[in-house]
Amino acid sequence: MGTAQSSIVASLSFWSVYFLSVHIYRCRHLLKTRVLSSDTVPSLAYLAIRYVSRAVSRRTGVLYTAAPQGGQHVVYTVLNCRLETSMLRRFCSAAGYGWDYPDSDYRDVPLCFPEILCCRLLLMVLTDDNFQLSPAGLVRVCQSLKTLQPVDELKKGPFMLQVRVLEYRQINAGVEVDICLSATSRTKSPVWESVLTLLSKNKLQKVGRRLSKNEHEQQSGDFCSGQPDEPVPGNVKQIELQVPRTTGLQCSWSFSDYSPYRLLSLPARLFGYRTHTAPSLWMLSVCLAEIEKHTGVGVITAPINVTAQFGEPLLVPGRVAIKFWEKTKNLSPTPTQGLSFHISQHGSNISHMMGLISR
Repeated sequence: MGTAQSSIVASLSFWSVYFLSVHIYRCRHLLKTRVLSSDTVPSLAYLAIRYVSRAVSRRTGVLYTAAPQGGQHVVYTVLNCRLETSMLRRFCSAAGYGWDYPDSDYRDVPLCFPEILCCRLLLMVLTDDNFQLSPAGLVRVCQSLKTLQPVDELKKGPFMLQVRVLEYRQINAGVEVDICLSATSRTKSPVWESVLTLLSKNKLQKVGRRLSKNEHEQQSGDFCSGQPDEPVPGNVKQIELQVPRTTGLQCSWSFSDYSPYRLLSLPARLFGYRTHTAPSLWMLSVCLAEIEKHTGVGVITAPINVTAQFGEPLLVPGRVAIKFWEKTKNLSPTPTQGLSFHISQHGSNISHMMGLISR
């Protein structure tokens, strides 16, 4: 009996190793193609292994040399994607729109939702052999997104998603990287685009003071140069919200099964990050949702540009104040009108995010 059991265990072990090897080989081969179909994207488990291996072998805040065979070009494209109504509904429920948002009339798909569709693509980029930073500890400092057509165009048929690295910048605090996420309709027309600026902090380098806004813009490119820099006016509209402790968990489970927030939280805790914070994408989405509720859908109707600059992390649970006001710039013969928004901790001057909606 003992010999038979040993044979069964050995056989199972052999086939487990075999299928694991085949799976890893297949995933590695898929990543080399750079252009994939929606049904052939590498599994989340394989990407998690790649993430952990790079997180433990690379130091944050250090710009590494790209693999010689691939150069510095990091881009992945997924074809024949389709929008899942169930995923959209979970996103709307968690991000401030309400569970019935997709069924409402005269409303477009939320501006931040396409980023959720790019979550696994983004993880593929961060774990690519040619990505020159550690994927661990990346902090979102700035974001610029625009819609050239209503995001509802993605409902009408198979669309294309793409994530690519634009450039790296060494600054006082470490290294910044700009990553572009985009969605293209079935007619090959650009619908949505977002540029994320992520910071890899150099913990070994001491920064004597916080950079001013002008200095940050000079070192972070021009993506967020449209941020409001004037004091908050007196006619501002203010909304107060309670942020529950489960905000981060709700985002990771509700947005999608492929959300990197749940995956990246495990290594972050191993590296000593114990404080619960609200995801930056959640903050931006909630601000846009509240603006739409109080000003109407016309404010966020395509074509539109949204820029956001992120400040101090939002600790949860807590209470925040969302402020927004109309803004006019007389920098040209035709004044540029927009809507500025700001989210801060209730009862204090701690700023978590400020942004601008413009056309």
